[in-house]
Amino acid sequence: MVRIARRVRQAGVYFVTTATWQRRPLFAKREVAAIVLEQLLSCRDRGFYRLHAFVIMPEHFHALITPGDETSLEKSVQMIKGGSGHRVRKELGFRWPVWQAGFHDRWIRDAAEYATRRDYIESNPVAAKLVERAADYSLSSAGNVFALDASKFDEPYFSG
Repeated sequence: MVRIARRVRQAGVYFVTTATWQRRPLFAKREVAAIVLEQLLSCRDRGFYRLHAFVIMPEHFHALITPGDETSLEKSVQMIKGGSGHRVRKELGFRWPVWQAGFHDRWIRDAAEYATRRDYIESNPVAAKLVERAADYSLSSAGNVFALDASKFDEPYFSG
């Protein structure tokens, strides 16, 4: 498998997507999803990134994050995937991989793209028919249960 070298990194917000190994619905199991959620929030609290929006679907994950000043995007995603994968294997006795290798990212260029990606993340469980209202999905930032970090595109921070 050929990996694309990430040579140029721009500071800012990124839309990140990654999937479970063989797209298996591992996160449909509450105990597995809880570990991923805890790892996501813990890494944010430890300063690896600022977290703007997220959703943990049964077989994939989306987030809007801004890597920390001392952390690359790759390291940020590694902390989420590596930490949660290790904990799932250790605490739940999984003997197979949790995550597929790699991830997809897109640098967010403006407030309109940021809003589009945030709306996509929050409506993902509704589109997948897991809930009727985005706010009802417990593994998402849509319900305003989790503390999130403002981005440069959020009001009043964005000035045009």
